[in-house]
Amino acid sequence: MRVLLVEDDELIGKGIVAGLREHGMAVHHVHSAQEAEHAQKEEAFHALVLDLGLPDRDGMDLLVSIRAFEPRLPVLILSARDATEHRIKGLRGGADDYMTKPFDLRELSARLHALIRRAQGRAAQVIVAGPLRVDPESGLAWLNGAAITLSRREVDLLTHLAGADGRWTSPDLLTERLYGLGEDIGGNALNVHIHNIRRKLGMEAIETARGLGYRLGWRSEA
Repeated sequence: MRVLLVEDDELIGKGIVAGLREHGMAVHHVHSAQEAEHAQKEEAFHALVLDLGLPDRDGMDLLVSIRAFEPRLPVLILSARDATEHRIKGLRGGADDYMTKPFDLRELSARLHALIRRAQGRAAQVIVAGPLRVDPESGLAWLNGAAITLSRREVDLLTHLAGADGRWTSPDLLTERLYGLGEDIGGNALNVHIHNIRRKLGMEAIETARGLGYRLGWRSEA
């Protein structure tokens, strides 16, 4: 699970990064709204943890921008603004959850896991991309209407690429999403999965660009 953390306080940010990593999450920490928007457009994340008091822009304004770009991304506001009206404004403004500082890292992790589980449940519909149909929940897949056999890792890899909406995904990020942070895997594991998918679906199924990574060769349909 990959989380985007928008927190301008370096000490708090480091604590959150360390704490969430202990709970199996990879955290990309940025310190401003500008950095957050850039990261969101360059990479795909499972969830966003958002501070409201940012140095270059109010966090609520940033939330509106991110919601326009990625309406289904789970967002948890983590703020020192603890008044009831602030919490109501945050939730009505597009956040899925709201926690106040100071906070317990265990609770933050638990809430993020719950948000991500719910989001993944909502996104479990069949993926349709060109001649390919994949059901992420059952692992069943069809190419040009004919059933094909994919491994669980191959289904997960195709699901992640489809969720990137045409953006390139780096090999490191794909490997992290397939295996998590704690699993010891061989350096060639991702290449093996991609080779097997291309053998079953055709070379055009996954595109490659040096320095950018991989993306699905067919655009997924809404």
